[in-house]
Amino acid sequence: MPRNSVCLCVDPARCPPCLVKRIVPWIHALPMATAHHRQGVAATLALRSRCLWKLSPLHIPLRIAPSRSLHSSSAAMDGSIRTSQPPQGVHNAWIGAKGPGSLDLRSDVMTTPTPSMLAAVQSCTLLDDVFREDPTTIDLEAHVAALAGKEAGLFVLSGTMGNQLALRSLLVQPPYGVLCDHRSHIVKYEAGGVSSLTGATVKPIVPDNGIHLTLEDVMANVVLSDDVHACPTRVISLENTLNGMIMPLVEVERIAKFARQHGIKLHCDGARLWEAVVAGAGTLPDFCSHFDTVSLCFSKGLGAPVGSMLVGTEETLKHARWVRKSIGGGLRQPGVVTAAARVAVDETFGRAPDGSDGLLRESHAMAKKVEHLWQEMGGTLVHPAHTNMCWLDLEAAGCSEDRFVLLSEEAGLKVMGGRLVTHYQVAQNCDEVLKRLRQVFQKAFAEQEKRVSKVGERSMYKS
Repeated sequence: MPRNSVCLCVDPARCPPCLVKRIVPWIHALPMATAHHRQGVAATLALRSRCLWKLSPLHIPLRIAPSRSLHSSSAAMDGSIRTSQPPQGVHNAWIGAKGPGSLDLRSDVMTTPTPSMLAAVQSCTLLDDVFREDPTTIDLEAHVAALAGKEAGLFVLSGTMGNQLALRSLLVQPPYGVLCDHRSHIVKYEAGGVSSLTGATVKPIVPDNGIHLTLEDVMANVVLSDDVHACPTRVISLENTLNGMIMPLVEVERIAKFARQHGIKLHCDGARLWEAVVAGAGTLPDFCSHFDTVSLCFSKGLGAPVGSMLVGTEETLKHARWVRKSIGGGLRQPGVVTAAARVAVDETFGRAPDGSDGLLRESHAMAKKVEHLWQEMGGTLVHPAHTNMCWLDLEAAGCSEDRFVLLSEEAGLKVMGGRLVTHYQVAQNCDEVLKRLRQVFQKAFAEQEKRVSKVGERSMYKS
């Protein structure tokens, strides 16, 4: 404590200056630290106390080895240092395929970040994104925009935020309508955000082929009339992949050409567009070139902890940044998440526009293995496995979703009904997961249940 200063803490036993006096003998026994480590320990001590006096790192005679983790130990009141342990049942999540996601087939959002992402976070910049000053975030936005062949990028906290910002920026003056697949995320799983944030009328379409929308579906449902009674279609929103299924590039091109002819904007919910690209459907620039805006997710199959990127023109994203601020999406030190997202793009998707040097292809191969395993036991599928999702027809197998979830839990697996998502961290444990799935499938077919009529729509987020 500086000379002649007065401690104003309400709990002397937790006062940093008093605490420092107790740990000084231990501190002096260690090698000399840098000023950076002095400041880190000072901040840690100050945050853990109720002291009103601000402790300056210059007043602490620290001698801490730079290699020692300051977050793994705490000082006891008797002057000893105790290593803190995580609460029972809590596991370190920065271990990728060795973590809990390795046996979790509920969704690719269950991927966990990797050690290399943590390393990137430890060396990231910590400047303000609202003021456009953070190099880590600016670099990520520029990198993903270039990868997608777009002018600019805008980091957002989630795919939902990216979709909503895009639609709000593309819709200028009401009345306006949005055309999309009836299974789209913007319709079913974004809490009615399109209506509440844009005021647009959403017109969901059931595709005739049962897999993806076609130009014929769009032409049969689009509203082009300028009659005073009509609500004209101003945006067509396509999702790729949707339920793991790919909308072919040729169909995107057909719909885009029609939309341009009629002055209709195009948005792509590309949360899993990475998967379509890796499956060989086309490169990122091939797909993104046909859309005004595209939302790309980092926290699903790529395994980053947080975030998505909205790409488009400079003009559109300037407005989207404004809307992002208005709904509380402005970020002060986003480097801690954008650094991890950059690693996710480079390592999981890869640096090539077609993702050929990444990790996602393994997950597609595993989905085919799961599909084959189910079918060889007599099972049928609800949807074909184009990428990393396998949709089991549990009803035809005489097994309820609740029963299937329970059987999976008994085998040490987490599932959410008949949709099995073989993200890359599951694929890295392929043999073990397939062995357990075989046991689950055998029991599911052996224990036929009485079919119960379903009441109401069931969300994939609730098993």
